[in-house]
Amino acid sequence: MTATPSPQGKPAPLRHFLQIKDFSADELNYVLNRARVIKDKFKRYEPHMPLVDRTLAMVFEKASTRTRVSFEAGMYQMGGSVINLTSSDSQLGRSEPIEDTARIISRMVDIVMIRTFEQARIESFAAHSRVPVINGLTNEFHPCQILADLLTFIEHRGSIAGKTVAWVGDANNMAYTWLHAAELLGFTLHISTPSGYELDPARIGSPSPAVLKQFKDPKDACRGAHLVTTDVWTSMGYEAENEARRKAFADWCVDADMMAVADPRAIFQHCLPAHRGEEVTAEVLEGPQSVVWDEAENRLHVQKALMEFLLLGRL
Repeated sequence: MTATPSPQGKPAPLRHFLQIKDFSADELNYVLNRARVIKDKFKRYEPHMPLVDRTLAMVFEKASTRTRVSFEAGMYQMGGSVINLTSSDSQLGRSEPIEDTARIISRMVDIVMIRTFEQARIESFAAHSRVPVINGLTNEFHPCQILADLLTFIEHRGSIAGKTVAWVGDANNMAYTWLHAAELLGFTLHISTPSGYELDPARIGSPSPAVLKQFKDPKDACRGAHLVTTDVWTSMGYEAENEARRKAFADWCVDADMMAVADPRAIFQHCLPAHRGEEVTAEVLEGPQSVVWDEAENRLHVQKALMEFLLLGRL
């Protein structure tokens, strides 16, 4: 297994971040705490460049705005460099096996971030990589976004342990990642989805009622929640279902009535981009309980902490 020297001269063992469960609760909390330190330096214009001479390769098989900007800016801010690859300008678009791409790229760079389709694809890449691999998004999971969401909650309301998070909408990669986070960090996840769009029982196993509660009525899911969150009704790759989803999800728009039954200090999150009037009203998205702009910025800070941890270990 390849190791990367840390500033103290000790090797950091090869680790990947393909889903939230790849880290222990202690490791997640370390990364989140480290992100707060790094963010504080950023806000004070204090240079933080622990990754000088390190190179990040970003592989995009799905379109991106926040993921690309946050990883690219973050790596440059830490003193490293970035190579951006897409399917159209690499051999991945010419049917090169992803295992071969992994073997080659990981001999030339220090860390890789991939935004792709099936989770099995990124797992295959990681299995053949000599360097850490980060999941920038797959159909199944979106762990970097949940790191940012957790940091945002902690900044505004303190520890998330023992709290309630309400997920309203599609049982997509965000919902499954929230469930993993709840299992690790000790909070309760309320989920409400339209019929036919529920969590897959085969994927979630038998989580404790203290971890997961599912509701038919989205307003009931929001009742007493400390955080209400949602996502677009149609994720990338499901555009053909757009009209059917619009009809099925019509009652799953987070509005003022849903926020009114949540905890009085509840906040609202959305990973963006948002469709005002579909999954959330403009009133909620732009309202005083919304923290979506802090949440979007925090992608930068948690990913800097994540790359630092994967390459250098605990500092």
